[in-house]
Amino acid sequence: MTTYDYVIVGGGTAGCVLAHRLSADPRITVLLIEAGDRDDDPRIGMPRGFGELIGDPSRAWHYPTRPVGPDARVEHWVRGRTLGGSSSVNGMVYNRGQRPDWDDVASVGGPAWSWNSMISAFREVEKHLAVSSAADGDPLLEDVLDAGTALGWERAPRPDEHAGECIGYTRATIRDGRRSSASTAFLHPVLERPNLTLSLRTAVDEVVVHDGHAIGVRGRQDERRIAHRAAREVILSAGAIATPGILERSGIGGHRALEDAGIEQVVDSPHVGERMREHRVVTVQVRLTEDLGYNRLLGTSEGLAEAMEEYRCRGGGPLAAPAFDVIGFYRTRSGIERPDAQLQIAPYSIQPPEQGRELGVENAPGLMAIGYPLRPDSTGSVHLASADPDQPPTIDPGHLTTEHDRSITADVVTTLRRLLATEPIASRIAHETVPGPAVRSDEEIVHAALTRGGSGYHAIGTAAMGPREDDVVDERLRVRGVGSLRVVDASVLPVMVSGNLNGPVTALAWRAADLILETA
Repeated sequence: MTTYDYVIVGGGTAGCVLAHRLSADPRITVLLIEAGDRDDDPRIGMPRGFGELIGDPSRAWHYPTRPVGPDARVEHWVRGRTLGGSSSVNGMVYNRGQRPDWDDVASVGGPAWSWNSMISAFREVEKHLAVSSAADGDPLLEDVLDAGTALGWERAPRPDEHAGECIGYTRATIRDGRRSSASTAFLHPVLERPNLTLSLRTAVDEVVVHDGHAIGVRGRQDERRIAHRAAREVILSAGAIATPGILERSGIGGHRALEDAGIEQVVDSPHVGERMREHRVVTVQVRLTEDLGYNRLLGTSEGLAEAMEEYRCRGGGPLAAPAFDVIGFYRTRSGIERPDAQLQIAPYSIQPPEQGRELGVENAPGLMAIGYPLRPDSTGSVHLASADPDQPPTIDPGHLTTEHDRSITADVVTTLRRLLATEPIASRIAHETVPGPAVRSDEEIVHAALTRGGSGYHAIGTAAMGPREDDVVDERLRVRGVGSLRVVDASVLPVMVSGNLNGPVTALAWRAADLILETA
């Protein structure tokens, strides 16, 4: 059994940042464990390769949920299954979150997580992680932006840093037509450090707890049993779905959840796997009157060959762009202090999604707009179905169970329709195809969101920090009831940070490294 100072479980966004920071001291030995393989698939580097990646089970986990909505549809939540984790397969949209979000986190987790503390982490992160604008002056997108300003939203060069209602080109983790993932930004530049070890294709089954302290992990590498000892700490960075499962398999969780999974309880932590929040995305798609946008290039074999040639020759074109080119933040009703909804728009439209499959682009010209409540208060859960580590967890999404979330979701569709009915974009649109003109009332919109919408892949809270003894982790992300065990990933967030989550998790991991190194 090899011993390291720190054993980091999960080579995704948080794990790559932690490995970068902790191994900077040559006296500290670090093991980074990743269940997936190397991030050398050429589709990872090509930004719009994400549509294929998320349907590839060798590069993405597909976690089935409990039946969702009135039609009891089983959905599949996608997470990265490769070095860099979800940052290697996501849509690359970059946000910091709103300042009050982080102050809300600080009200629960302490001043280390306030905006004034986090802004320095974001600035440090952005020295490594390439963040650029998706702006290319596409006439169709320019019309969308002009329509947004006609509604009173400010056109912002950096929408993720704007405090009010705004619309602008997406800021994305892309540089020179290449994805900037957590692994390319933070891990690959330091892999030659002799004190940093990377273990790929390694699934961690449990944390080894002895005399109330985490002393290591057990798992499998290529089906061979492995064990590693941690002299200082075990750090779980496996994400909001996998981290609570590792905790529960280690006997850390609520009595009922552990009993149902056939696991002996070691530490009573009733909120492990609970308090999960996730964005429920609703889609509006329209057919265009002219051959504009990317459907011809992305939805036909001939067009795709043309787009691929453009990408190979100059690193540009539709394959070099993020999932959504335009982003906006706005208020769904008057009298509230800050935006409560987000929209994202792409100059293409997709075929009806098939769960666990790659995204298919329509042939006829179209435009896709999505939106969701920024800070949902509906909660779900994720728990082990059994003690078998190869069995997927039981995910209860808990989408749209509160009036707050249902009301804002209905307003989101109304606002998206209002935007697309505003000139100059209105003249470009022939008719709405999704959810369709027959869907009008709030109840019908919510029904469409549940039956035809999807997850934002932004789950949080399943090992949330807080001041109470029954909160899973404390303000320094240490697991209560177990010494030398910490969680650093989206699961520790006690409140939803507005917008896409990869940027906030990157900064959270950077800030967590500060806290870890203070006591190293």
